[in-house]
Amino acid sequence: MSSSPPGGTTGSSPSTAREAIGGAVAGAAAYLLGYLSVYLTQSGRIEEGLSGLNFLAELFGNDPISAWQVSGWMFYNAHFVETVFPALFGGTQSRNLLMEAEGAGFLFVVPPVLLLVGGLVAGRVAEADSPLDGARSGALVAAGYLPLALIGAFLFRYAVGDGSVAPDVVTAVLLAGAVYPAAFGALGGAGSSLLIN
Repeated sequence: MSSSPPGGTTGSSPSTAREAIGGAVAGAAAYLLGYLSVYLTQSGRIEEGLSGLNFLAELFGNDPISAWQVSGWMFYNAHFVETVFPALFGGTQSRNLLMEAEGAGFLFVVPPVLLLVGGLVAGRVAEADSPLDGARSGALVAAGYLPLALIGAFLFRYAVGDGSVAPDVVTAVLLAGAVYPAAFGALGGAGSSLLIN
C-alpha cells in the first residue's frame, strides 16, 4: 500500500548512509587539500628558515624539524589553533606562526573555502532540496575532518627534550576539528540546495 517515492525519504537508510559518507569524504578531502595547499606554498620558505635551527638540533643530537611538520603547525594556525612550544625556563608558550609569516595571510581563507566547497559537495551528494537539509548534510563534513584533525594534532608533534612542539590539542579538536567544519560545511550545504532547485 505505501510506496516510497523514487529517491525517497521513506526508508531513508540508503540516503542517510549516502549523506554521511558524502559528508565524511568531502571533509577528509577538505582537510587533506588544506594541508597540501600550506605545504606546497610554504615548504620552500620553511626549509630555508629551518636551516640554522636544524643545524643546532643535529649538533645537540636531536632530529631535524621537517618542513612537513611545520606546514602542519601552520595549517592548524590557519584555523586559529596556536602552536605550543616549550618555554625557555619551563612551562609552555603559544604562537601563531602564520601570523608571523610574511605573505602567508591568504592561508587563513583556505580552510573556510575548502569546507564551504566540501559542504556544497556533501549537500549535492545528499540531494538536499532545502537549505535546512543542505545545512545538515554539509555539517557532516565534520565526520571526515574531525578524525584527521585529531590525528594531525599528534602526527605533527616534534619532540624537544621532555616537551614537544605541536598544535594545541584541545583547540585542534574543538575549533579546527568541530567548529570550522560544522559551521562552514553547513553554510556550503545550505547553498547546495539553491543549486539543485
